[in-house]
Amino acid sequence: MSLTFYYSPMSTASITTLVLEELGVPCERIKLDIKKSETRTPEFLRLNPNGKVPLVIHDGTSIWESAAITMYLGEVFGVEKNLYPAPGPKRGEAMKWITWANVTLGDAVGRWLRNTSDWTPAEQHNAKAAEVAQADIQNCLRILNEALEGKQFLLGGYTLADTHLNSFIDWLRFMKMDLSAYAHLNAWSERCAARPAYARAMTGG
Repeated sequence: MSLTFYYSPMSTASITTLVLEELGVPCERIKLDIKKSETRTPEFLRLNPNGKVPLVIHDGTSIWESAAITMYLGEVFGVEKNLYPAPGPKRGEAMKWITWANVTLGDAVGRWLRNTSDWTPAEQHNAKAAEVAQADIQNCLRILNEALEGKQFLLGGYTLADTHLNSFIDWLRFMKMDLSAYAHLNAWSERCAARPAYARAMTGG
């Protein structure tokens, strides 16, 4: 079995770092510097034409997009370890939350950042678009908070769906978003952060 993980610190590759840490899967790790355009080299673009991390190469096959990577690694390595559901409705539920994190929540956060952050020139910022995006983020947080009421984790027991989604919540905290109104979400996030794999990932293994 050959598994290679291309990553960059402070990127969405942090999700895959956490997933691999939970699974305990040995892999070769290749660190890339985005600021030096190391994800834009011809060699890397042959592996991922999007020019982004995370990227995993498993037995010669390139898999990109963090949600796809989480689901794939879960299917291949996580079922026996009770970190990913076997095929059936529970797996569908895990896929739902992982995809929702990237598509629905991720889109809202992306729109908010494009219209508020230093990553885009100030003249491109749109105050109304930022306001709408912020409202969409709050709605997503409300949905997640309500889904966690009375639960320890999203599917009952801990799975990679929790790993994946909590990484997005960490991202929001890093951006100083106020999450104080969401008690169930915060309690769940604390439980996720208490896992040994989380501590290892945060300290570089």
